[in-house]
Amino acid sequence: MGYQFKRFWAIVGKETIQTIRDWPTLLMMITMPIIELIFISYLGGTTLEHMPTVVADMSHDSASRAFLSALEVSGFFDMTYYVESENDVIQAIDEDQAYVGVVIPPNFAGEVERGTAQALVIVDGSDSFIVQSAYSSASTIAQAHGMDIMMEKLSRMGVSDMADLPLYTSTRILYNPSINELIFLIPGMAAMLLQLIAVNATVMSVVRERELGTMEQILVTPTRPFELIVGKMIPPVGLVVVDLVLIIAMGVYWFKVPFKGSVGLFSWLSLLFIISGLGMGLLLSTIVNSQKQAQQIAALIMMLTMLLTGLIYPRSTMPPVIQFVGNLIPATYFIRIARGIITKGVGLTFLWQDVVALVIYGVVILTIAAATFRRRLD
Repeated sequence: MGYQFKRFWAIVGKETIQTIRDWPTLLMMITMPIIELIFISYLGGTTLEHMPTVVADMSHDSASRAFLSALEVSGFFDMTYYVESENDVIQAIDEDQAYVGVVIPPNFAGEVERGTAQALVIVDGSDSFIVQSAYSSASTIAQAHGMDIMMEKLSRMGVSDMADLPLYTSTRILYNPSINELIFLIPGMAAMLLQLIAVNATVMSVVRERELGTMEQILVTPTRPFELIVGKMIPPVGLVVVDLVLIIAMGVYWFKVPFKGSVGLFSWLSLLFIISGLGMGLLLSTIVNSQKQAQQIAALIMMLTMLLTGLIYPRSTMPPVIQFVGNLIPATYFIRIARGIITKGVGLTFLWQDVVALVIYGVVILTIAAATFRRRLD
């Protein structure tokens, strides 16, 4: 038993020394998630503000000016310049001079008084983010402005209090009352970056042995395949844990994302997720033969993680086949775990299904990866 531990720790020591000596790769593994987190956090917002807007106001009355003022005061629309007709608005959007156009017909004030006024909002549909932001913002602002006009009419009719209306609603947003997109993005980004690092670290370690021709030298030693597999996984675990601490610390202290849950629970579940990611990397190492192939596979996994795991797009709207593919990615489960612990502060009582799924996933993929890797070594 003592001799087996010596062999095992010899592998761990060799992998650790080799990782430290390859300092460019080590530096990249540590700094890459921080750089990606910064770029995505600052540039990855899906809600656009101050969209350049061209206006064709054919009414030029107090009602049209009030509506345009409501749009501009919201901060979502910047009235860059004015034109004469709807065709001029479309031309400005075609020439990328504006994202949004507003067309106000003649006699707008009179139509407002009669309750039949319509303002046309033209949106550049070539960009989905522009469509989403402009449509939702314009609809919300128009409804609010319409409510103000109605309240003014009711006031003239003798209704002086909102309590006189038949229905009044209030909205309370849980966990993220300021609607800060970073609170939504960063826990998911932490999961995606951890998976990317875990997969890369394991795949690169094995592929490097093959490219250097040292794998055969290791195999002629008394080291058992299981000892080699586990020994190669220990240093990447330490590296990914360091990245995890850096990502969470930066999210909490730099981007001011509140950490509401248990740090201990998050740490243990993160370790489980890291092991699952390393198992995926070990499995992929059996099908790649060069670091170039490994980088291509890692890029594919990153793309699938961003699209299929619920990081950006809700999984409930995806077809069953796409959801099944997403279930094969461990980040699918950990994103919900990370958001539940960091954002909501919930515990295992609410997360146990994802935890069980992640445990089953980790056991299955590590078993398959170990068996496949052992056959590859043989």
